[in-house]
Formats: sequence, structure tokens, C-alpha cells
Amino acid sequence: MAKGNSWKTRNWTNVDFGYPARKILKRELKSEPQYTLDDLFISPFTQKRRYDEDGRCWYVPIERRTAPTGIHVMDDYLDYLAEGQSDMLAFANRHGLKTVEVSVLVFILTGLKGERFRQLFQIRLVDELLRYTDMTPAEVARRSGLGSQNNLYFSLRREYNMSATERRAFLRKEGDAGRYKL
Repeated sequence: MAKGNSWKTRNWTNVDFGYPARKILKRELKSEPQYTLDDLFISPFTQKRRYDEDGRCWYVPIERRTAPTGIHVMDDYLDYLAEGQSDMLAFANRHGLKTVEVSVLVFILTGLKGERFRQLFQIRLVDELLRYTDMTPAEVARRSGLGSQNNLYFSLRREYNMSATERRAFLRKEGDAGRYKL
């Protein structure tokens, strides 16, 4: 076998395949996004604590915005995320779409890439669950769609450089625990 002709010895970094290298462009929305995450976020809570004059407390139902956009696929996607689901492929298959098509829809409406929108939605769910409930980090991870306690840890480290316990201590104010019910 001749030296330099074997596929094992060829220097692949200098190979010219006859076409120019593909340049990946950062995509930005040229107009203002139609919605922000705050506009689209659906709280996981269904009841809010109320007090009467005597100090007795009870819970009253909260009206949840479940169709803020009027775009059926996007509204269903928001409900899907609010339920703690995160499998983009399963959601796309349910609507006969490709995952990239759902991401494009999210990008057009919010200016955020689909993956980033999902991450921010889940982190917002995590923040509400940590602040208003006494769920363990593992339960918060499952309910928010992150899946495992490790995923929760790395997500919070990426966003805030905090652990779940540190984030709960940072967010929680007096009287927050039990203010809302799932």
C-alpha cells in the first residue's frame, strides 16, 4: 500500500470537495416579534389562595389563558409545554409537521428559535414551581418537562448559575408557599 493514499493517512482537513464551504448565518427577525414569552406563558396553577375578614383562607379557581394567539398549532404547543411535555418530535408528528416547521412558527411569532423558546418556557415553569410549591427538585423537573433532576440542575446553572435550592431561596418571599395550587 502506498503511503499517503490510504483513507487512514489522508489529511481530511485540507481536502477540497469542489464546492465552497457553507456559511451559517445567524437568523434575526427584521420586524418586531408579535408576542413575548410573557404574552404566551401559561401558568401551571389552577387555584389561588384567598382570605376573608376573619383570616380564614380558601382557594378560588384561576382563569387560565389557554388560547392567547388564535393560531391553533401554536396554542396547542403552549398547552403542551404548560402540561410539562417537551418532546418536540411527538408534538410535530401529532400535527403532521416537521420539528423545523414548529420552530419556524415559534420564530415568526416570537423572534426566538424554537429550542430557546422551549428552554425559557420551561425555566419560567421551574421558577413558578420552586417559588409557590414545596415540590422536591425531582418533582419540579418532571412537572416542568425537564425530565430529571440533573437536567434541572444544568438548566438552572446555564440560566442563573444557581442550584434549585439556591433559586428557591432567591425567589421565595414570605407567604409564597401555598399561594397557588396545581
